[in-house]
Order: sequence, then structure tokens, then C-alpha cells
Amino acid sequence: MTATTRTTGSADTAAVRRAISSTPRPQRPGRLSAALVFGWRGMLKVRHVPEQLLDVTVTPVMFLLLFTYLFGGAIAGSTSAYLDYTLPGLLVMSVLFTTVYSGISLNTDLTKGVVDRFRSLPIWRPAPLLGSLLGDSVRYVVAGTVIIVVGVALGFRPEGGFAGTVAALALVVVFSFGLSWVFSVLGLLMRSPNAVMNAGFMAIFPLTFLSNVFVDPATLPGPLEAFVDVNPISVLATASRSLMAGELDGVAVVVSLAVAVLLAAVFLPLTTRLYRSR
Repeated sequence: MTATTRTTGSADTAAVRRAISSTPRPQRPGRLSAALVFGWRGMLKVRHVPEQLLDVTVTPVMFLLLFTYLFGGAIAGSTSAYLDYTLPGLLVMSVLFTTVYSGISLNTDLTKGVVDRFRSLPIWRPAPLLGSLLGDSVRYVVAGTVIIVVGVALGFRPEGGFAGTVAALALVVVFSFGLSWVFSVLGLLMRSPNAVMNAGFMAIFPLTFLSNVFVDPATLPGPLEAFVDVNPISVLATASRSLMAGELDGVAVVVSLAVAVLLAAVFLPLTTRLYRSR
């Protein structure tokens, strides 16, 4: 093909574009702006369907009231003493349970064909995934804030003050962001949202109850105590307690952050690969 022919072809293409539209073609969105748009999409879904907030508002309060007043006297001798022990753990449990819905939401978009529409857009391919999880992080903050506020109303007084409480919440949100990539993989592999929900809770329930969220591991049988001590959820609960108590456990904090980074490093590329192939 000669240079003259290529020049003529480009001129014809430009003429066709001018005939189709008189307005200039919009610029391709940047990676960050595209991800933020999809994060805002998650917020809009909540505004149109407020019932989606039940899992981050009603459920944490229900857990807090049930476990504190049902088991507090039997386990710690009084509800106030048990509340001081278990609230950081319930903060961890409530937010981690919310991560399962990241996979459910992704699977719902997949089964409804919304993901196919996203893939047809001229945007950075991982933007819908990253934006969705950024939007879910707001839900994690809401769930954590609700349980802390209700705990304070019931008499919980963190020795670490406001700064320690915010640091504990931030640590839990970062860990949950890393964990949510695991459930995103489930969302891409499972055939229906119900299957994602069942598989997700089957994984998160045993790990949560076989931790130090509710009881001191020293009261457990030896093998079970050994498992509880190395359970990452126990480590995260210990780190949150130390931050709220104003007695920083640096090892637990560092290990929790390292686990979050490891989960994201392993499952983020896997999620992206599955997303491109579905």
C-alpha cells in the first residue's frame, strides 16, 4: 500500500466520523477515574435498594446484643467485662462477613450480563473489579462504625481512645479488602449468587468461630488452642484489641497487614485472569 493510498484512507475515515457526529470524541477515561466511577456505581445501588444496608447495620447490632447478653455472664462473669473483650472481635467478625457479598455482587453482574457490557467499553479492564471492591470498602467502614457506636452506647470504653479505635477499624478494613479478592474469585467461578453465598459462609463461619473472637484460647483443648493461635482471624482480633486498648501489639498488626497483602497478591491476578476469560 502506497503513502498516497493511506493518506486517502485516513481522510475518508475522518470524513465519515465528521458525518456521523459533529462533536469531538471524548477522551478515554484514566484508570483511577474509571475505578472511582464503578465505586460510585456501588454506592448508587445502595441508594436505590436501601435493603442492601441491612447486612452492615442490623446484622452487626444483632450479633453484638446476642453474644454480649446471652453469653457475657456465663463466659466473663458480667456483660460489661465480656463486652470489653469481645467487641473488637465482633468488629472483625461483622466486617469479614460483609466481604462475602463482594463475590455475590460480582456473580450477580456476571449472570445478568452486566459484565459483558463493561467489557465492551473502552476502559481499563480491571476498573469494574477494583471499583466494586472500593465501593464495598465503604460498606466495611459502615459496618465497623455501627458496631463501635452501639458498643460505646452499651458501655464499651476503649483505653486507646478515638485514635486507637480508628486505627483498629482501618486495620480491619484493609484486611477485609485483601480477603474480598478471595470471594471475588468465588464470584467468578460459581454458577449463581446463592452458590457464592453458601460457599463463602461455609468458609468464613468455621474460621471465625474457631478463633479468639468469643473466648480466650487458653480455655480450649490443646490442639484446638494451637489452631486458634495461628488462625489469621485470631491474629487480626488480637491486633484490634491491642489498638483499642492502647497497648500496641506490633507483631499482630504487622502479621495482619502481611496476610492482607499476601491475599491480594495471590488472588488479585487470579481474579483479573478469570474476569478476562469469562
